[in-house]
Amino acid sequence: MSEAIGPSTADALELTLDHAAAAPLAEQIFQGIRNAIHQGRIAPDARLPSWRSLSVQLGVARGTVRSAYDRLADEELIVTAGPAGTRVARRIPTVAAPTVVISPPLLAMLPSFSEVPRPFQMGVPAQDAFPSTAWSRVNVAAARSESLAPTSYPDPRGEPSLRAEIVAHLAIARGLACSPDQVIVTQGYRAGLAVALRTIGAEGSSCWFEEPGYPIARMALEIARVSPISIPVDDEGIDVAEAVRRAPTARIALVTPGQQAPTGAVLSRVRRHELLAWARDAGAWIIEDDYLNELQLDGRPAQALAAEDPEGRVIHLGTFSKTLSPAISIGFLVAPPALAEQFGQAAACLHPSPNRSKQLALARFMHEGHFLKHLRRMKALYTERRKALLSCIGQAETGLGMGGLAVLLPLESGLDDVGIAGDCWRHGLAPAPLTPWYLTGGAKPGLLLGITNLRAATVAAHWGQLSNIIAARRANETN
Repeated sequence: MSEAIGPSTADALELTLDHAAAAPLAEQIFQGIRNAIHQGRIAPDARLPSWRSLSVQLGVARGTVRSAYDRLADEELIVTAGPAGTRVARRIPTVAAPTVVISPPLLAMLPSFSEVPRPFQMGVPAQDAFPSTAWSRVNVAAARSESLAPTSYPDPRGEPSLRAEIVAHLAIARGLACSPDQVIVTQGYRAGLAVALRTIGAEGSSCWFEEPGYPIARMALEIARVSPISIPVDDEGIDVAEAVRRAPTARIALVTPGQQAPTGAVLSRVRRHELLAWARDAGAWIIEDDYLNELQLDGRPAQALAAEDPEGRVIHLGTFSKTLSPAISIGFLVAPPALAEQFGQAAACLHPSPNRSKQLALARFMHEGHFLKHLRRMKALYTERRKALLSCIGQAETGLGMGGLAVLLPLESGLDDVGIAGDCWRHGLAPAPLTPWYLTGGAKPGLLLGITNLRAATVAAHWGQLSNIIAARRANETN
């Protein structure tokens, strides 16, 4: 005997299946019934058709409907009552949505997450030059390897194969000799900074901080209850003598010696010796942010500061976010030998390493030589894109500088660079304002124009659009 279900159940549930949609049919059925229950179109304790009957009405396989029903049962939205059939639960689980408005993090600097990088955006590599073919292949191999891995806890310091590859790369590219046991794989630069501050017990201390300097790093220090002390940067990098004068009792210095952000200055040989001597004599720690040094476009990159540190006072931080992709979310730190065990304990208890499959993929990517090849390609590409932007700007502007992979465009005093950046965002561009990189007053306004996602065919149009936005803001603020 067939089940008596009255009018078409598909119509009653308002189920409409799209066989061409990306979502599987079982997912569409699940979401359709789930919405009908939550919206009150199906009453509590109402009987649903069997999955066999519904599959006939919808023209799909029985297993497809059964899969949807299983998910509904897992969410306690339906119950199976034997001969009484399948019914909607009498009490539907509900979760009250919060009424408070919660802003996303870093709203002033990153108005949106997980979208395609925009022209002039800083801190993101070229979207069109990501090595997708090689990366896809190593990811498939990594997923296969992970599926066969023991169901036990992985090494919290990171996969041994990746740590070995990082050691080999640092020896070649950064002149830094270290052991895999000194390396901690992290979820990007910020996670590395967090574990470093926690491990050295930085809370309550003060830290030399470059001015101008990376605003998010400054915020991270403040959240960790570390007081950043602004130290000026000139053509030789951070002014160590001025730092000693301003904050003689500081326990930490956070520096970007290879390619300072955002000025692009390289820490001079004299300043390097002064900084290392201060750390040795004061028993202080230097946190070296190896910002974009692998992508130094002019000349050879400077040697890592940690490579010149016989006293073991430098904690070296690196990331693959700027060279490959922030979506990979993998960075690393190199602990001084005397602190390696403490860093390992901190990682084990508070900062475990990121997704194992991604680590295995990156290790294979590096081992097969793709990473160094990618770096060579990116240096050539970014050099071309910088040249194209500077050619468009031409003689229209003076005082241009280069900071990492961004052109520093100065603006006249009184112009609101933060406001201009907001105007640009609303028009599809993403330059960064310069004034937030300063902690003290008196910062000159400017824009940081990232070059990584500027293509030759469109760079002139983007520059023209940016120029118009600046001109409009200038006109509004002078009237």
